Amino acid sequence: MQNPNKKQIDAILKQAKTIAVVGLSDKPERTSYKVAKFMQEAGYKIIPVNPNAKEILSEKAVATLGEIDQHIDIVNVFRRSEFLPDVAREFEQVDADVFWAQLGIINEEAYELLKDKHPVIMDKCIMVAYREREE
Repeated sequence: MQNPNKKQIDAILKQAKTIAVVGLSDKPERTSYKVAKFMQEAGYKIIPVNPNAKEILSEKAVATLGEIDQHIDIVNVFRRSEFLPDVAREFEQVDADVFWAQLGIINEEAYELLKDKHPVIMDKCIMVAYREREE
């Protein structure tokens, strides 16, 4: 598995406007909530993907990526590694550019499914990458 280089990641973050967050918790103490809130405050539109929530961070939540009826720049995944292949298959069915699995989340099968068609980033926190980017 090979992530894009820092320059490519910086370009992805600069170009992106919409981030669908799969596994976004509605609990403020959870990492997914803190990271999504940070990215929202940085100016990104956040689309919560959580079948157990109606609204998170003042945005209407959806149960699946398939329910999103607009272009998605980044799908940011906060699900355990074993769920990544299913999320990757769902990702392939929607209008999305970049598949990004958070720090500690890696799955070779998901990577192999997507790597030839889309940028794939795994085991990297989007908030940390945002803070480290060069303008």
